Amino acid sequence: MSGEIRSHEDLVVWKKSIDFVTKIYKITSEFPKAEIYGLSAQIRRAAISIPSNIAEGSGRRSLKEYIQFLYVSLGSVTELETQLMISRNLSLLKDDEIMNELKEIKRMLIGLIHSLTKAKEIYTMIIKVSTKPEQWSLRKLNDEE
Repeated sequence: MSGEIRSHEDLVVWKKSIDFVTKIYKITSEFPKAEIYGLSAQIRRAAISIPSNIAEGSGRRSLKEYIQFLYVSLGSVTELETQLMISRNLSLLKDDEIMNELKEIKRMLIGLIHSLTKAKEIYTMIIKVSTKPEQWSLRKLNDEE
């Protein structure tokens, strides 16, 4: 592969988050049965939301929407951090490695958001500089974001 990003499937953060979901399912399968509809289910939902929102955002029409979905994914990461801390406090989670993996995913998501936000700002400036002010249109800028 040339390093070109053609879809969300090419993103390392998406690949890592898919692998992470598999690990979460294995970990939560060891939780007490009393937690199957409680903490275990919430952890699984939050974990699944991470790669799902990366994928959904990449399929959206504009860069602005994509970035918004990445923020939703980031919100799921922070929700999951909280749930895993609670699991650790309840002695349901003993391995800190899963927390380290989640922190890595969080770092990568923040980096992707920052780089796309910067690209959006540069693109918007180019549009403004390369056209006359009377040709600017809020709708056009939003569509191209």
